[in-house]
Amino acid sequence: MSPFYKQIKTTALVCALAATCLSTTAMAAPGGQAVAVGATTGSSLNLRSGASTSDSVITQLNKGVAVSILDMSNPDWYQVSYQGKTGYVSTQYLIVDQDGLFTTYGAVWDEATSLYSGKTTDSTALTALEKGTVVTVNGFSDGWYTCTYADTQGYIRSDYLDLQSTNASASVISSSLISYAQQFLGTPYRYGGTSGSGFDCSGFTMTVFGQFGVSLPHSASSQWNSGVGTKVYSVSDLNVGDLVFFRDPSVAGSYPCSHVGIYTGDGQFINASSSQGVSYATLLSGYWGTYFIGGLNM
Repeated sequence: MSPFYKQIKTTALVCALAATCLSTTAMAAPGGQAVAVGATTGSSLNLRSGASTSDSVITQLNKGVAVSILDMSNPDWYQVSYQGKTGYVSTQYLIVDQDGLFTTYGAVWDEATSLYSGKTTDSTALTALEKGTVVTVNGFSDGWYTCTYADTQGYIRSDYLDLQSTNASASVISSSLISYAQQFLGTPYRYGGTSGSGFDCSGFTMTVFGQFGVSLPHSASSQWNSGVGTKVYSVSDLNVGDLVFFRDPSVAGSYPCSHVGIYTGDGQFINASSSQGVSYATLLSGYWGTYFIGGLNM
């Protein structure tokens, strides 16, 4: 099935898959291994801390992303993992892969591992993979992903791999993005500005991310609701290079956001502010800490 989501074409197939899911008795595999792979069918799908709409939202998932399914014992809510976050999604908005063939990407997380010749750690280790290494994921069966790395195909146990939607290393992208943004430090604020002669807040983020092939609209509220990236609501869930959003009611009025910047780590972000132009600011205290509403994992 490639690409993963687009092969799901008909209502009849959706219904058939749903019926299959309801009859499944698979439990969460030991050690956090996946029992299946699914694709989200709803936009801004809530990943919750528990199996209920009353449980808190951990983050939101875009439509058509592949997720590792860890537990299918509840017919209404599956426990899933995606980009380092584990939670629950409603089965109404998830299609379970049936043929074990798809194409997405994954990053080695937490510990180094190896690409093996078979679906067991007793098989030959074809190549060592360090934490953060990104591989192409071509399929899933028996708790193992079929993967390709540097023209070598093999298997990686699912609890060592984090599914993601991009084939680029997040650390490489974020470092390059922040370096590019830093070259504009000292650039004055200009309402509606999108160039080195002057930026407003969303014009700055739009320009920086546009350099890396990410198209963003020109307003903080539009970027927050653009569907690009994954919404998070805690500073602890931010990564370097993520967008951060604020809402000062006296400025935002009826809009969801009044300001946007780019997270640089250690509680700092770079932004085009009306008072200081392109500059650094502290996210965790003062004005910005008061009005921080969330971020987008990019």
